[in-house]
Amino acid sequence: MTQAQTNAALSFEDFKKEVIGDYKIASISRECSLLGRREVLTGKAKFGIFGDGKEVPQLAMAKAFKNGDFRSGYYRDQTFMMAIGQLTIEQFFAGLFGHSDINHDPMSGGRQMGGHFATHSLNEDGTWKNLTQQKNSSADISPTAGQMPRLLGLAQASKIYRNLPNIDATNFSESGNEIAWGTIGNASTSEGLFFETINGAGVLQVPMVMSVWDDEYGISVHAKYQTTKESISEILKGFQRDEDNKGYEIFKVKGWDYPELISVYEKAAKIAREEHVPVLIHVTEVTQPQGHSTSGSHERYKNADRLTWEGDFDCNKMMKEWMVSSGIATQDELDTIDADAKKEVLEGKKAAWIAFTKPMQDERAELVSLLEKLGANEKVANYISDLKSIKDPIRKDILSTARKVLRLVIKDGAHAELSSWIQNYTEKIQPKFSAHLFSNSEKNVFSVEEVLPVYNEDSQDVDGRVIIRDNFDSIFAKYPESLIFGEDAGNIGDVNQGLEGLQEKYGELRVADAGIREATILGQGIGMAMRGLRPIAEIQYLDYLLYAIQIMSDDLATLQYRTCGKQKAPLIIRTRGHRLEGIWHSGSPMGMIINAIRGIHVLVPRNMTKAAGFYNTLLQTDEPALVIECLNGYRLKEKMPTNIGEFKTPIGVVETLTKGTDITLVTYGSTVRIVEQAVKELEEVGISCELIDVQSLLPFDINHDIATSVAKTNRLLVIDEDVPGGASAYILQKVVDEQNAYKHLDSKPEALASKAHRPSYGTDGDYFSKPSVEDVFEKVYAMMHETDPAKYPSLF
Repeated sequence: MTQAQTNAALSFEDFKKEVIGDYKIASISRECSLLGRREVLTGKAKFGIFGDGKEVPQLAMAKAFKNGDFRSGYYRDQTFMMAIGQLTIEQFFAGLFGHSDINHDPMSGGRQMGGHFATHSLNEDGTWKNLTQQKNSSADISPTAGQMPRLLGLAQASKIYRNLPNIDATNFSESGNEIAWGTIGNASTSEGLFFETINGAGVLQVPMVMSVWDDEYGISVHAKYQTTKESISEILKGFQRDEDNKGYEIFKVKGWDYPELISVYEKAAKIAREEHVPVLIHVTEVTQPQGHSTSGSHERYKNADRLTWEGDFDCNKMMKEWMVSSGIATQDELDTIDADAKKEVLEGKKAAWIAFTKPMQDERAELVSLLEKLGANEKVANYISDLKSIKDPIRKDILSTARKVLRLVIKDGAHAELSSWIQNYTEKIQPKFSAHLFSNSEKNVFSVEEVLPVYNEDSQDVDGRVIIRDNFDSIFAKYPESLIFGEDAGNIGDVNQGLEGLQEKYGELRVADAGIREATILGQGIGMAMRGLRPIAEIQYLDYLLYAIQIMSDDLATLQYRTCGKQKAPLIIRTRGHRLEGIWHSGSPMGMIINAIRGIHVLVPRNMTKAAGFYNTLLQTDEPALVIECLNGYRLKEKMPTNIGEFKTPIGVVETLTKGTDITLVTYGSTVRIVEQAVKELEEVGISCELIDVQSLLPFDINHDIATSVAKTNRLLVIDEDVPGGASAYILQKVVDEQNAYKHLDSKPEALASKAHRPSYGTDGDYFSKPSVEDVFEKVYAMMHETDPAKYPSLF
């Protein structure tokens, strides 16, 4: 219902019916919050964080929300999700209980705590649904303000679709008319990600409506400690647009004023949808009837006056009073709605609990039946009795019991059936908790066949940056939905000229400069990728990636996992790193990165041809990846392939650069060139090295070629420019443990890494901070000395 509809199109009876329908949703949502808290306190659910006190403003937001729109929100938006028809009572409680069946908890299949909402963007086979025909919610995350960077990209996608008509927008946009709706608690506006996103949206002028639910507290901390002037709209007044300057439209509205909320959200939607102007709605005088969460009581930090005020200005109570005074409903009618809501929510909760517990009851019965056939062993009988006595067993209880009993019966020959049951049960249940970290669709990274670069007699030696540039030119011509953006990526064609001239050729929307705001550069990419575009987000240097690592780790890397494969964001992140000069331009924190972003592929090409091949591969897949180009490789000469834009570097496959018999050397990136020179010098003293370029850290050597090499050489050295215990430790674990190369070793596997400190400045800093040719030579030589001291006498 909009105000215009109320005045022009609806009879008073229709108007009453719609308002009463809204109140029913608010009442049901409130009862879900109240009963949900009780379920936690009685032990059926582990934790609860609810949307009570925010019901009425969320009803208003839902009315302005259209098919094709996207929400990027806050874990108190349950009323909104109910109002747009994307959350039922049973689903609410399934999420609270952590039901691991996506059909019961469509938000996350039990992978996220309740209050974290999502809709399904993908069909069962991983292909896109028609997002323009449904109301969409990007999957929530818990980190406060972590939803903001993605919001920027969701909004920017509409701008791209509106202004680049040659893109096939069939499933994704109708002329860029979609709004990205953000929600956040007032205290979380203190986060830098909020301000970075607000600024970015103001600069880009994208259709974003940002709602701040202001209840004056961040957990127990009052707004006076959170926000200057205790008002986010007050301090953002400078963002207000005027006749001469673009900016925001800013509204302030009370969270209990139903008719005014409807009016404000209607105005906000019209501005954002039609004009592509961002809007901030500061919703004040919001309450939080049960405090922050089930972990504590707000009576501990709110005084009596505040608690009384919250009771008086509860939005549901105020809406009821307005409905009675306006003649929309009587007090008795509204009391009946509340009573019916209690019954409906209670029945929905019971149904959700039965659906949650019944499969585990059946699984327990199956195991008990099997265990009872094992005989009268007293200890086994005790385990059976303990398991049967659990009123509501969980799968941990079931499997733990089975595994403990297995130890007791292993020697009497009765274990085979139980062993088989445990293995089958684990294979069946484990995917409920572990599947979909990566794509299972036909477009996963392993579906793309390698295509080698082609050369002929006329192939010229060119700077590596020319290969990258011309390959991007081919990409942008081939994929209209592709675009790239980052610091200095546009006008000057990136700091290393890998995009030289491409903005002039393809326009400022497809090859774009961005502000110094790495987290929201990543967010732009995530949001646009979630809406069917193929963005390449450029982070100028690898060291700067740390500004964005939280967004990569908490949002992008977990997206497919936390939605059980129902959402995806095939974003390509481009950066450059390794050896240059100085503490903040020559880092290689690969161990930190690969362990923080599982769910994103990490590719480390040694030259620009390999890098270009990775981009060509990734654009035929539906998975996110980080490509780290070698910073000192743009001016090095490479032969120009004749099939630019077509050759593809395989992902997860190593390359053996030199054959050898004495020792296997494993490295990647810029360090390859160091090791290549050392290999030549080692050959001069009779040491034959097999040099392997990893190329891809995530995934890693899927064919186990390194173990095959170690089986031949019986020795292993990993060389890396990360800190000790970083990526080299990861590689050793993969090769020695996972690939079982330990059984082929005749000497200790070793690693040669950088010093523990950041690299010092200049060429000498590099030499004394990171592995040098001499370091590699001496390390290998020492390993050979241990094997044959007579042939290789000690150097030191």
